[in-house]
Amino acid sequence: MPGKDPNKPKGKTSSYAFFVATCREEHKKKHPGTSVNFSEFSKKCSERWRTMSAKEKVKFEDMAKGDKVRYDKDMKGYVPPKGSKAAGKRKKDPNAPKRPPSAFFVFCAEHRGRIKADNPGMGIGDIAKQLGLLWGKHTPKDKQPHEAKAAKLKEKYEKDVAAYKAKGGAGATAKSGPGRPAVGKKAAPMDDDDNDDDEEEDDEEEEDDEDDD
Repeated sequence: MPGKDPNKPKGKTSSYAFFVATCREEHKKKHPGTSVNFSEFSKKCSERWRTMSAKEKVKFEDMAKGDKVRYDKDMKGYVPPKGSKAAGKRKKDPNAPKRPPSAFFVFCAEHRGRIKADNPGMGIGDIAKQLGLLWGKHTPKDKQPHEAKAAKLKEKYEKDVAAYKAKGGAGATAKSGPGRPAVGKKAAPMDDDDNDDDEEEDDEEEEDDEDDD
C-alpha cells in the first residue's frame, strides 16, 4: 500500500483545532518539560471552549477561514500521483447493500449531534476523539444496547446481500462472505466502507494536521 503523498497540501484546520493548539502552547510555557495527559487536556479544552463567548471565538474562526482559503488554493494546483487512492478510486455499485455499522458507529450516530451542539466550532477529527473517549468510558452493560442494534443491522445486511447476489450483483455464487465478490469474477465491487466512511476520511485529514504540528 503506498504511503501518504508528501506533496499533498496540508489539510484544513478547524477553529477548535487552532484553539487547542493555542492551549497546548500556553501549557508548554507554563509547564516546560512536563508531559500532557491527553484525556484530561482534551476535556479541559472542550470545557473551556464551551464557556467562551462568540466574540472570544472570532479570533480562531478567522484563523480557520484563512486556512481554508490556503487549502482550497493549494488543492487546485495539486495532482495526485498515479496509483494513489485519490487518483484511482474504484467506483462503487450504488445498488450494493451498505455494510452495517459497528456498535461504536451506532453509538457515534446517536451522540455526535449532541457533541456538535455543545461544541459548535469543534472539527470532525476532534469530535471523533471525544466520541472515542466517551465510548472507552462505557461499561459492557452500557454498550449492550448499541451492540444489540448493530447485530440487528448486520442481520438485515446479510439478508440484503443474499438478495443482491440472487439478482446477479457481485457474482451470484460468491463464497467469500458478505460484501465480497466471487473470486475470478469481474463483478461490481461491494461497498466495503462503513456508513461513516466520508467522515473517517475527514478524520484522517484532521490527524494530518496534528502530525504536522
